[in-house]
Amino acid sequence: MKTLFYIAALIGLTALSATAGAEGKFAVQVGGLQNGHFAERHVLSEAYGFGCTGGNIAPTISWKNAPKGTKSFVLTMYDKDAPTGLGWMHWVVANIPAHVSTLPENQPLPQGALQTRTDGGTAGFMGACPPKGQNHRYEITVTAVDVATLPNITADATPALVGFFANAHALGKAKVTVRQAR
Repeated sequence: MKTLFYIAALIGLTALSATAGAEGKFAVQVGGLQNGHFAERHVLSEAYGFGCTGGNIAPTISWKNAPKGTKSFVLTMYDKDAPTGLGWMHWVVANIPAHVSTLPENQPLPQGALQTRTDGGTAGFMGACPPKGQNHRYEITVTAVDVATLPNITADATPALVGFFANAHALGKAKVTVRQAR
């Protein structure tokens, strides 16, 4: 029985150390929020035809305390409440170099980082745009991975393919949810 207890404790400690850096818990933050919601400049633009009139500018995303052994990051923004039955992937960025801990608003991505397709069918950022009268949860996740570049990923990759390889190589995840209503 003692052996089983020690094995369980070792597994627990290993799992904990895989998700935390030396300084604390792996965490992500979204900059530029207004009262906890995306600013109008971060909302989807009119050109997409979903009824929103924002600037479609990606907000600043930053993270800290990546797990030891991180070689790159994958960032996603996912609307859990989109009326599709599957949600909606608004942003996918793979191969963010390990030395990067911030993607600043309205700035080019760091060299090596790759935006892949969203559920809108094109690569790049798609701002929040819940249907009128609805309040949606936008989950922003930064996944620390053990490879510098995800295998088989190009700008044409689907969110599901990126998710498959990100999860296969994940060392830890940091998530934050932003609620947005219209």
